Amino acid sequence: MSFSQRPVIEAVRLTKVYRTGFRMRRIQALVDLNLNVEKGEIFGFLGPNGAGKTTAIKVFVGLVTPDSGTAYVLGRSPKDHRVKRRIGFLPESPYFYDYLTAEEFLLLSAQLSGIPRNEIKPRVKEMLKMVRMDYAAHLQMRGFSRGMLQRIGIAQALLYDPDVVILDEPMGGLDPVGRKEFRDIIISLKERGKTVFFSTHILADVEIICDRVGIIIAGRMVKSGRLDEILTAEVESIEVTIKGATGKFRKALERVSLRVIESGDLIMLTVKNEDDVERVLAIAREASARVTAIVPRTKTLEDYFMSQLKTAGVQ
Repeated sequence: MSFSQRPVIEAVRLTKVYRTGFRMRRIQALVDLNLNVEKGEIFGFLGPNGAGKTTAIKVFVGLVTPDSGTAYVLGRSPKDHRVKRRIGFLPESPYFYDYLTAEEFLLLSAQLSGIPRNEIKPRVKEMLKMVRMDYAAHLQMRGFSRGMLQRIGIAQALLYDPDVVILDEPMGGLDPVGRKEFRDIIISLKERGKTVFFSTHILADVEIICDRVGIIIAGRMVKSGRLDEILTAEVESIEVTIKGATGKFRKALERVSLRVIESGDLIMLTVKNEDDVERVLAIAREASARVTAIVPRTKTLEDYFMSQLKTAGVQ
């Protein structure tokens, strides 16, 4: 297979063991990890804390050497300087010279990246505008919020116009507005033909923007594929919301339901199938109560993820 035919990111049986503490206890971070990311994809790398996500990412950017197995990025070793120049990387906890302004930091980063001198200022201006931080270009970063720093971090990662963008927990600590803005940036990268690989534990964001996902638990890849392959459209349960059921009718509704949530005169019932829905509707009619919503519920990525953790014995 030629370099051009290989996946953009490829892991073949990656294994990495760390030793820690006085007794040099073995911690197996990666175990025979296999993974492929194709050109132009947004790939979500999921796993609980300590699953091995950051170790795998450090292998892909050439910061860690696996004990066995092979990693390729753009068909070559991640340590190849030609590959490094085509990767944009944002670590989970980036360090910023907080006495610098946003513009000064990006100018310094551009110089260190080897961007031609005459292109540096226009590129910095473009990146600040892209991440919606041009208004803060001349402010010292010591006063920036977590979300503002994350946006400067991704601007730094994109300065050299990389082909591959690798982000480690980019949405950690962001509020809902910051997460929405960050999702928009990631989608815009895909629209520009970039390949985006990011780790996260925020599953709702993954369902919105990812083409494919990989789930890693205790260093092992337990599932990888498209979301429509992992999650079926089969209805798992049905939620029925009723207003005005009281007394014995409420008790009867509870007996039919898998789960009950009450809020004032509203009661939301989770039932297993359509037959149970009919039973609930019959009770509601007898009680002269009003049905305000019937919502079929399919399996979510969170449901699937939690089932995988349970199978693996991870609490």
